[in-house]
Amino acid sequence: MEAEFMKFVVRFIVMVAVVLNFDMLAVLAQPQVPCYFIFGDSLVDNGNNNNINSLAKANYLPYGIDFPGGPSGRFSNGKTTVDVITELLGFNGYVQPYARARGQDILKGVNYASAAAGIRDETGQQLGARTSFTGQVNNYNSTVSQIVKILGDENRAGAYLSKCIYSVGLGSNDYLNNYFMPLFYTSSRQFTPEQFASALIQQYSQQIRRLYNLGARKLVLIGVGQIGCSPNELAQNSPDGRTCVARINNANQLFNNQLKALVDTFNNQFTDARFIYIDAYGIFQDLISSPSAFGFTVTNTGCCGVGRNNGQITCLPLQTPCQNRNQYLFWDAFHPTEATNIIIGRRSYRAQKSSDAYPIDINRLAQL
Repeated sequence: MEAEFMKFVVRFIVMVAVVLNFDMLAVLAQPQVPCYFIFGDSLVDNGNNNNINSLAKANYLPYGIDFPGGPSGRFSNGKTTVDVITELLGFNGYVQPYARARGQDILKGVNYASAAAGIRDETGQQLGARTSFTGQVNNYNSTVSQIVKILGDENRAGAYLSKCIYSVGLGSNDYLNNYFMPLFYTSSRQFTPEQFASALIQQYSQQIRRLYNLGARKLVLIGVGQIGCSPNELAQNSPDGRTCVARINNANQLFNNQLKALVDTFNNQFTDARFIYIDAYGIFQDLISSPSAFGFTVTNTGCCGVGRNNGQITCLPLQTPCQNRNQYLFWDAFHPTEATNIIIGRRSYRAQKSSDAYPIDINRLAQL
């Protein structure tokens, strides 16, 4: 009898251990945060512009040539930086674009990014329809209303949203498709570069405050990259097609310096929230100055495109791109390759240099 009882006890212990292990695996399989909300432009758009009246679209080959399922609306051969961050946060699958996100899907987050969008509402208008930062926050407001209905009340929704990561990366088009396009826009005659950066930050901060009032508590503010080093700017403004355009990069740095200062302002003002800054400009500087250290051999030409530096326009439909895509910094006239996005995404998530993220990186933000 005693031997039988001991066998039963052993079997019971083994069964409990198995159940606990499955529970532990389930916990381990959970993402670091319940949801990830993304605001931005073509650098992170994953399909919101596909069915609108816009010239800024990427839902055709060779875009997506290396992405599972092919073209999706991503302006790259493969993954974007936020796709990489989504994977590192532990999500199963990528965040859905606002244009397609429905029902329970929105509880995992939504991507509101729109190619050609800017902080200023007029930015990118020469390319047709797009959703500006203001419009993207309006769309998020609609999502919050839906989440309140799904979860039952505002308190539950607020508690849920406070644990999510919010990623904001805008400003590039305000320079590319506004300030440095004097034939279409008057901003460069209205503002000095310093004044324009301040005007952008003022409008930017208004939308960030709206996000805070709508439940955002963990916010990632991403700086503008080195636009003056893009194939498009090299083709138009670089004498040798190699030297980055200083006046454009200097203007970008003015914006970034103020954006980093805004992080301090918000962290002091909103003590129940946490804001961080990602130095995309500095990460890009590493790739430009020491390309071979990261496996790149071509830094000044798009993998596909037209004209000098493949920088006149984006990739043409069904155009044959370069074969050695992992060795190219840029995919087209403006956008990085997947290889570049992987590096930027990884360093945004877990800083390799102290300057990559301020005051902490996304990994640590997710754990707060």
